[in-house]
Amino acid sequence: MKLNGGCHCGAIRYEVEGDPLTHALCHCSDCRRHSGAPMVGWTMYPEAALKITSGTPKVYESSQEGRRAFCGSCGTGLFYRNAAMLPGIVDIQSATYDEPDAVPARIHIQVAERIGWMEQAHTLPQYPRFPPHA
Repeated sequence: MKLNGGCHCGAIRYEVEGDPLTHALCHCSDCRRHSGAPMVGWTMYPEAALKITSGTPKVYESSQEGRRAFCGSCGTGLFYRNAAMLPGIVDIQSATYDEPDAVPARIHIQVAERIGWMEQAHTLPQYPRFPPHA
């Protein structure tokens, strides 16, 4: 499988080839704070599977070993590496794929840090676009 993706403004583009090792929905506080979202989807690949095709991501040292790569123009989070914990592995934010449905999520991780209301988020009312005005 070959997937393409990139940041919101288009300055960073990448491709990844092969099957992901997994696709996890992470609920840790680091991912939440970096993304501004209640969880982040990550697909894990061997480092050699990822090729940056345009632009140069900026890298932020988010912890002693963790490195988060993002677009310096629009701020889109793209990649995560932790050579001590995950040597030779890159995590790619799955929502940045051109076709994010191509790799279904497989697991939730770091649920010990999950925001309480996220556990039942699937039970909230759903609308195709916006709720009707009352």
